[in-house]
Amino acid sequence: MNTLRQHTPGLLLVLVLALGSLHAAALPWFGQLGLSALTIAIVGGMVLGNTIYPRIALPSHHGVTFAKGQILRLGIILFGFKLTFQDIAAVGISGILIDACVLTSTFLLAFWLGRRKLGLDEQSVILIGAGSSICGAAAILATEPVLKAHAEKVAVAVATVVVFGTLAMFLYPLLFSLVQTLGVSEFAYGVFTGSTVHEVAQAVAAGRAVSEQAATSAVITKMIRVMMLAPFLVILSTWLARRHQSGSSEAGRITIPWFALGFLAMAAFNSLHWLPQAWVAQLIALDNLLLAMAMGALGLTTHFSAIRRAGSKPMWLASALFAWLLIGGTLINSGISYLVHQL
Repeated sequence: MNTLRQHTPGLLLVLVLALGSLHAAALPWFGQLGLSALTIAIVGGMVLGNTIYPRIALPSHHGVTFAKGQILRLGIILFGFKLTFQDIAAVGISGILIDACVLTSTFLLAFWLGRRKLGLDEQSVILIGAGSSICGAAAILATEPVLKAHAEKVAVAVATVVVFGTLAMFLYPLLFSLVQTLGVSEFAYGVFTGSTVHEVAQAVAAGRAVSEQAATSAVITKMIRVMMLAPFLVILSTWLARRHQSGSSEAGRITIPWFALGFLAMAAFNSLHWLPQAWVAQLIALDNLLLAMAMGALGLTTHFSAIRRAGSKPMWLASALFAWLLIGGTLINSGISYLVHQL
């Protein structure tokens, strides 16, 4: 009972913040901008965190910390109910290969540019790289517990996703109107959009601006990228463990992000279609709430002064990755589609 009393104030705070974010995300204006509830939640949390929250931080601390930890992990697990393995079959082997190549090349480029050229810290580079290469804020959220990253670095990474994902959402339909005369189909545009745009909501908006067919292929391709989040986290955790523990008595001890495996397990279970669609819809709604609570909690513990200290380098890195997603993504999409059709 004592533990419950300690957690209640903070949990109620992030719950109210999450509910407000979900309501705002459902409004037409936010929908047109492609802003998800997660993005709105962290922005709202940051506003409160730098104004009102310091006065109530002491009684709210336990609940907010619980939301950033256990609730976040549960939200990532339930995120699997947004996917099925049948989605993968809908875009075929070319869609899978395109996503894998875009993800790998973007993340490796992020690490090389961020560490070697810009001199950014490792946590910031990995968070920005994960957000750009996989699925925006959700990928950043899922990567945070593996890195044990600071809230300020998470907020900076999310900001880059918002800026360049929103830019893509408006730019991509304009580009399609230019290349449509070259014979680019709406389906191919959707695959390109899903494989290169940051957030799911942004990919939907960019696809729907062209057609429903483009939106459908964009969403399916995007969700395949989301499914790649689990193996990415396992590989990242393994690499960090071996790299940081080399030469110590604990070398080789790998911490497996079990919530990532739970995410895959839920996607596999959802592929069996054993649950009624109404139940799945409720689980997805619960998941949206849990992730918004976690994002709101991160926002509450983020200080604007720390973001200012991060400087312009994170935005430079994100802009370079955006250019790669646009140009390199075009080359990857064209090349793999051509090769698959030749086989």
